[in-house]
Amino acid sequence: MTIISALNILIAEDNPVNQKVTQLMLQRIGHRADLAANGQEVLRAMENRAYDLVLMDIQMPDMNGIEATKHIRSRWQQGPKIIAITSFDPEFCREQCFSAGVDDFINKPIRMNELGAAIERNMSMSSSKSETLLFQPI
Repeated sequence: MTIISALNILIAEDNPVNQKVTQLMLQRIGHRADLAANGQEVLRAMENRAYDLVLMDIQMPDMNGIEATKHIRSRWQQGPKIIAITSFDPEFCREQCFSAGVDDFINKPIRMNELGAAIERNMSMSSSKSETLLFQPI
């Protein structure tokens, strides 16, 4: 198992209960997390802080996770890893998520072991290169 140093993570989730539960899970495994309730808040947050990872809810008001991911990928080409989170059937939106630029996919309700495995899958290669912030805002 690869040891991953503390990451700066952005939780993009419109449900306050899901936000808090996910944030507590991340704290429990040693990561800090900021919150955004929609895609517009995600983009604003990324202008102000460098994030290593975005946990992106697909269904959010104003700007959904697919649109927010497309904006991130067009604006920050070397940007954070993005893990899509959804309660939809995975086969229903998996292709749409990956086409938008998502790196990985997990289902709701989020389980601690699945969250940890997704973080390890996506960050272990990057963390071996550097233990500082992986991505800088523009």
